Amino acid sequence: MRSFLPNKGEPGWVIYIWLVYLIFFLEHPIADHISRKEWIATIVGVLVFLAFYFGVFRLKRPWNLVCVGGILTLGVIFAPYNLGAAGFFIYAAAFIPFAVDTEWAAVKLLSAILVIASLETWILHSPWYFLFWSGFFSMFIGGANIYFAQKNRANEKLRIANTEIEHLAKVAERERIARDLHDVLGHTLSVIILKSELAGKLIDIDPARAKSEIADVENTSRAALAEVRSTIRGYRAHSLDAEIKQAKATLETAGVSLKSEEKQVPLTAIQESVVALVVREALTNVVRHASARNCHLRLVPQDGNCLLEIQDDGRGGTQIEGNGLRGMRERIEALGGTFVRETQAGTRLMIQFPLTPSKANGAH
Repeated sequence: MRSFLPNKGEPGWVIYIWLVYLIFFLEHPIADHISRKEWIATIVGVLVFLAFYFGVFRLKRPWNLVCVGGILTLGVIFAPYNLGAAGFFIYAAAFIPFAVDTEWAAVKLLSAILVIASLETWILHSPWYFLFWSGFFSMFIGGANIYFAQKNRANEKLRIANTEIEHLAKVAERERIARDLHDVLGHTLSVIILKSELAGKLIDIDPARAKSEIADVENTSRAALAEVRSTIRGYRAHSLDAEIKQAKATLETAGVSLKSEEKQVPLTAIQESVVALVVREALTNVVRHASARNCHLRLVPQDGNCLLEIQDDGRGGTQIEGNGLRGMRERIEALGGTFVRETQAGTRLMIQFPLTPSKANGAH
């Protein structure tokens, strides 16, 4: 059964779907042709309910819980005149697990709703089906939503952990780049400055030696340029490795065991960037949607191609591709490769694209 509340990432119109249950509250006035005064009271009740309803979504604790209490109060007030007010009990019960911090608090409040519904049924001598909908069915909906609320809280903790991991990774990478640039350029630039100053002083006194010093400056500059290029290539070659390491940390936080098989694949900078993005998107999907316990990643060269396989033992899914999957497919196809997704037993992604001729030859 789906959660009563929309999850993050779902479109905003989802919350309007659940308003369809107001039809039960309006059924009695329409069928019994109530008086104008009763219609006014009913319309006021609906407007107040809508204010509380949207307040639950937009307000933070404890005000969202106040809105839940207001919805329940509407049910108590209107029940003597309109048995469709049982729907307000259901709305309140559905919201409670999301409006409190713990499962135990939700259980206690849901029990209170059952007691209130039972007392009102007994005092008003209402028919048994009023207690069924306002009490027992409310407990069923609220109990189911305890699970979804718990899952939402776990996902939020995971999101915060992922954000912190990403922040720490960026800080560490910036520090590493700063250290590398200092090591690569610090000494070399100091030498260039000293030789340039010396050449400036010698140009009138000893032109031959000044010329030699300028030649040394040129050679040192070329060597520094080569070192910078080598360092940049090292960053590019390391980016995929860093992405996989971060993915392992994220999966570990989510309680997913990652088994990886990685062999050296000679990728160009563009190919490596694409593979890194695919790994990030695919493993993020495992964390967010798969409900998996284990994940296997395989990255190997095969017959002049790069082969990437990512498989989890989660719940699988439909063949409909969202924006993330579509983006992965388009990137791989732009490299002349293929993108295969299977969802029969968990989810399996198999991505293959050709290495450049020179790179492919170097793989053997």
